[in-house]
Amino acid sequence: MPARPTRRLLALAAAACLAAWSGQAAAEEVNLYSSRHYDSDRALYEEFTRETGIRIRLIEGDADQLIERIRNEGANSPADVFITVDAARLARAASAGILAPLRSPVIEQRVPAGLRDRDGQWFAVSTRARVIMYDKERGVAEGLVRYEDLADPRFRGQICARASSHPYNTSLGASVLAANGPERTEEWAKGFAANLARPPQGGDRDQFRAIPAGQCGLAIANTYYLAAIGASERAEDKALFARIGVIFPNQAAGDRGAHVNISGAGLVKTAPNRAAAVRFLEYLTSGPAQERFALGNMEYPAVADAPLHPALRAMGSFRPEPVDAERTNVNATQALQIMQRAGWR
Repeated sequence: MPARPTRRLLALAAAACLAAWSGQAAAEEVNLYSSRHYDSDRALYEEFTRETGIRIRLIEGDADQLIERIRNEGANSPADVFITVDAARLARAASAGILAPLRSPVIEQRVPAGLRDRDGQWFAVSTRARVIMYDKERGVAEGLVRYEDLADPRFRGQICARASSHPYNTSLGASVLAANGPERTEEWAKGFAANLARPPQGGDRDQFRAIPAGQCGLAIANTYYLAAIGASERAEDKALFARIGVIFPNQAAGDRGAHVNISGAGLVKTAPNRAAAVRFLEYLTSGPAQERFALGNMEYPAVADAPLHPALRAMGSFRPEPVDAERTNVNATQALQIMQRAGWR
């Protein structure tokens, strides 16, 4: 007959189980699949961990690749939260069936309805405007107030832009398509392509840097790239920021407003750490997180009471075009085909 365990042994076993349980609790984590690649985001995740004890395991990659990865992983996916830039890709993630509807009073109170999916599958954490930039030393061209004006022959050989296939430009094209229809968008794209100063190349910073270099007179770029230059301590960056002017297009009464794109987040349908994931998603709308987006990466915060970076404030206020992620996603492929057919490659 086996010997009975002593009270001491039983106590040691119980202590070991309690320690193991405590270790598991301390190791609570969120598996984050993100297409954002910013140091300020990593600092935000570290702040969340310090505040809650929940670790963020970051898996970075291209948005479309991450969507496909989560789909392929299926019910066994470790993904808890998906974050990406570009409204169309958020809509794509929702239509791919990888996101779960989330009804959070915290998120719904903090983030305006226009920056949330109506089914609760994603919400914006920040926005960025896509604007027209020009050389202040030469002055702004009279009558240049809309994206559509960039097709005017007056601007032949003056525009610098990155490739049409980049999501920033594809979403802009989708916006023009939604506003004007295929035929007028085709005409606009042909005029825009004819006005390019050089073949599309580089990123957004390369476009407005080319203005004082004399390679072009106008550029299409996102505000946060220029704001980052404005926040620099380097004398040459400060001089560049002071020289580049910004036009927020389509601001007239009855017009649609300046095109904005969003960074957004959603809860993965098969999230193994759902409670921690929801806590993290709600944290993204908190004051400290929104301040990190606004001041750390020079984006427009999604929450109204968050601060605005001085470099963005210096560009002026504007009225944004309402975000319609589903429509942008539906129009993106056709818009890209139109732009590339027109010669904007």
